[in-house]
Amino acid sequence: MTGRTHDAAAITLLGVAVALYPIHSITLATALVAILANQIGGIMPDIDQPTAPFWRNLPIGGFFGRFADKLLGGHRFLTHSLLGAAAIAYLAHWLLVFISPLMPHVDIDLVWWAFIVGLISHLLMDTFTKEGVPWLLPVPIKFGLPPIKALRVTTGKFVENLIIFPGLILIDVWLVATHYHDIVTFIHARVGS
Repeated sequence: MTGRTHDAAAITLLGVAVALYPIHSITLATALVAILANQIGGIMPDIDQPTAPFWRNLPIGGFFGRFADKLLGGHRFLTHSLLGAAAIAYLAHWLLVFISPLMPHVDIDLVWWAFIVGLISHLLMDTFTKEGVPWLLPVPIKFGLPPIKALRVTTGKFVENLIIFPGLILIDVWLVATHYHDIVTFIHARVGS
């Protein structure tokens, strides 16, 4: 999937998770940092690709991206597995705990949870592509849905651009519309009238 589809999928899955498991006590700072963390989590597995959005958005990211590509075994290898996701989740938690003194009004656990939702959304979306995902590494089998490779999505082509991406946007619009009152109440309670 392309970067924009991963961005949309991350925020959509976060919206679905919050709709299913409402968070009753959260600061505005936590909500904003959690959304940012969710978006970073949504592109994080692609750090194994030198041209990934994560590297393009850093001043010297291309330089580091070339090393990450070789170190992580290439695109859709370690970072696209449960083992890689667990390692990324652990490192992200460690980093959040380390920087938490800089953000005293931010619930680090909720931010980490939002990051993980984004990370998992990436792996789920790539499971629907022709290449699939090596979920069970070190077992070298890439899994995909549907099981017949010819029926899977080609990244950046018709199905992704005209069905999946717009479908994610429609789900987001539906989530906002059906939870509009809750969203407005949340904003008013934190920002004021």
